[in-house]
Amino acid sequence: MTARTFVIIKPDAVAAGHVGDILTRYEQAGLRIVTMDMRTITPEFAERHYAEHVGRDYYPALSEFMTSGPLVAVVLEGEDVIARVRALHGATDPTKADPGTIRADYAESTRHNAVHASDSPESAASEIALWYPDL
Repeated sequence: MTARTFVIIKPDAVAAGHVGDILTRYEQAGLRIVTMDMRTITPEFAERHYAEHVGRDYYPALSEFMTSGPLVAVVLEGEDVIARVRALHGATDPTKADPGTIRADYAESTRHNAVHASDSPESAASEIALWYPDL
């Protein structure tokens, strides 16, 4: 069944010039880009996106990182898209990510890990609605 998911190409991957390669990987996997744009988010918007993390000890550094420069927000569509994108991304910790995954190839650390992806149909719907309310 065709579904949609939400992805962020994070500021570290944008600054390093990896946007084109990351997008190519999604397309080569047979996923369709529904919409995307480059933007720099505010701390207030980061708080809305990461609401479940606010108040945790790591949140201030996460917010500072995500608001530090441009990122690319993407909606992807395809069969089993959530699981497929998460497999393409690899483990959050790049030292544990399978070779050839986006994080194994481009992540700097667990905190600066190149990409974000929705982890469930519910989070995908919520994140898409937050980032692209008119979609």
